[in-house]
Amino acid sequence: MCYYGNVLWCGSLLRLGSFRVLNLSETGGGLRLKELEQLDEELRKGNEREALGFVKDLQGKKPLGLRCFGAARQVPQRLYSLDELKLNGIEASSLLSPKDTTLGAIERNLQFAALLGAISVWNAFGFDPQAVLYLSLGVLFLWTLDLVSFNGGVSSLALDTIGHTFSSKYHNRVIQHEAGHFLIAYLLGVLPKGYTLSSLEAFQNEGSLNVQAGTAFVDFEFLEEVDSGKVSATMLNRFSCIALAGVATEYLLYGYSEGGLTDINQLDRLLKGLGFTQKKANSQVRWAVLNTVLILRRHEQARSKLAEAMASGRSVGFCIDTIEKTIGDDDI
Repeated sequence: MCYYGNVLWCGSLLRLGSFRVLNLSETGGGLRLKELEQLDEELRKGNEREALGFVKDLQGKKPLGLRCFGAARQVPQRLYSLDELKLNGIEASSLLSPKDTTLGAIERNLQFAALLGAISVWNAFGFDPQAVLYLSLGVLFLWTLDLVSFNGGVSSLALDTIGHTFSSKYHNRVIQHEAGHFLIAYLLGVLPKGYTLSSLEAFQNEGSLNVQAGTAFVDFEFLEEVDSGKVSATMLNRFSCIALAGVATEYLLYGYSEGGLTDINQLDRLLKGLGFTQKKANSQVRWAVLNTVLILRRHEQARSKLAEAMASGRSVGFCIDTIEKTIGDDDI
């Protein structure tokens, strides 16, 4: 999920005396990471404009700067047909119609286990029908209270936590999904400002039950354009790709997407709010799908390394340094 407002092969140095050959990507990478600690500090303070300005000052500079920020090679923007997507190995229906079968299966298993548990308790303690009725009403009341007061947040938090704990497939999918959002945003010139990989982590950070795992961005420029009612094509293209990066990552890894329905709906609402016809919206989405998938394919190793860093809870600056170290000059 992504949030809108609340996506060096540089020769060597010779150390005289010891005659040790140092790769500049090692020494430069360390110096760049040191610089990026300042970025992390600005983001921790909530200074988004200063953080973005800091990154733009380092943008494109070699070898210690941020060569990859906003440097992604993109496909020309035009109307692409579904057949053209298929020629590029993309089945749009598998990518744009996510259904979380993993969490669905976990939820059904929990319901079945709860039913068996209730029957076992009933038999063990010999509860009479009236006691069972009162217990059932109590459970129904708690479920309704969660639904009305917290929009199902407690149930979602519990289900997501169980999914991360007992399903490695679900846990890994969420990590890869968010790594896709982070990577595409950075390569298209949108600065990520933070991420969470579970509802529990989001609850601990935000204090809200209705916040899911996701990646947040420094997006004040985008929001200013949205508020003005005039969103530039460049800005719309960026955030269209960022919105679809999670489902595109899942599609490339697993052949279909499970998470990301909220991302797609968010993009759909944005396009409708901008007055796009269905034909124009379809054109925008198809281009974004093709562009995002091709970028992710080109930088598969960077996405993999980034996912490892995010799984370890590394800072935004460390994640950016990981991207910069992994992508060579010939790939941007």
